[in-house]
This record gives sequence, C-alpha cells and structure tokens, in this order.
Amino acid sequence: MTTTRPSAPAEAAARPARRKRAPRRGGRPSRAAAEQLGETILDAATELFLRDGYGVTSIEAIARRARISKRTFYSRFQDKAELFGAVVHRVVERLRPSGDATLFEGRSLAEILVRLAAVILRAVLTPEALALHRLVVAEALRFPELATMTTERGGGREAVQRIAALLEGERQAGHIAIEDASFAAAQFLQMVVALPQRRALGLGPPMTAEEIAQWPRATVALFLEGCRPSR
Repeated sequence: MTTTRPSAPAEAAARPARRKRAPRRGGRPSRAAAEQLGETILDAATELFLRDGYGVTSIEAIARRARISKRTFYSRFQDKAELFGAVVHRVVERLRPSGDATLFEGRSLAEILVRLAAVILRAVLTPEALALHRLVVAEALRFPELATMTTERGGGREAVQRIAALLEGERQAGHIAIEDASFAAAQFLQMVVALPQRRALGLGPPMTAEEIAQWPRATVALFLEGCRPSR
C-alpha cells in the first residue's frame, strides 16, 4: 500500500502555531524607574550606614540589600563617599519644614528666633538625625571627610547664613549690638542644639518633653540678653 506524504503547506497547517516572542526592550530606563532605583539604593544605604557604620558597610552589602548588581550601583554613584553625601542630603531634606520661608516672618526678632529654635530642635532630636550625628562622631578619626560632607550638605551652613542675614538687619536698625552676624548666628545654633542633643545621645539624663518645649524660648531670651545694646 502506498502512502501519500502530505504537502508542505499541509504540514505547516497541522503544526501548532508558535508563540511569537515579545521584542526585547532595550535602552535606558524611564525617569520614574531611575528615580525609584535611586531611592532603593538610598534606603539600603541609610539603613546599613546608620546601623553598622560607614567603615564596615561595603558597596557589596549595599548592593545585596538593594537587590542590585555592583554594576548597577556604579551606574548611579561614583563611590561610597558620594553615596553617603546623598544619604545626608536626603535626611536633611526630609527634616526640612515645608514652607520654610514663613519661618522668618514675625512681628519681632524674639518671635522669629523662638520659632526657628523650635523647628531646629525638633529636627536634630529625631531618631534619624541623632543616628547620623552618632555615626559621624564615631567615624571622625578614620574618615574625617564625613564631618566635612555632613557640614556641607547638612543644612547648618545655610541656617547660619539665613539667621546671620536676619541678625544683620536688626543690627543695622539698632535693635541689637553684635560685631559679627555670622558668628552670632553660629553661637545661637549651638545654644539651641548642643545640650539637648548631647543628652539625647546619652551624655546626661535625657530632657523631658516639658524641658524641650521650654528650651527654645529660654534660649532665645538668654541670647537676646547678650545682644542688648548698651545704654
């Protein structure tokens, strides 16, 4: 008995149709995806830096935590130091109050300074800010550049400049007597921050909520007493 081989078109029709592969997507990731990747890396780095320290935390550990490759890491950050700077910047931006221009509005210098002191004190006493300060102090000997980077990106310099401009205006109006507005502004910040921060870090008994609430007004009163023009 002779069998007839089906024709090629018939064989093709009999075979199940193959699924077409979706074309591979290439090119650069979208802006939203790139931003999300950056946030993922910063989240991982912040957690590891604040928990384990700067020196102990490696790029490999950060990449593992973020579930990315080292190649992907280096496509976003040049090195660990640059990443730390980005972490500091993000911490500061999260603590920065919205609408901070209104912080410098008020009927009197005392009113403005009390408001500023309260906002600054609330920011530096957050757990994240305290952990960052503790990290910089602990690593200062081995990595002195961390303190410089924190100063440059930490917002302190900007705060001194803006408060100095405020004080200089009051000096020119004859309301206060100071020789150097920038020096006075830096001293004011130290008066607001130093003792509450030290005690929050464990260098002395922590301040009570009532003491913290009263601290800005008491500090401003003492500061302005030292700036009172002589008669």
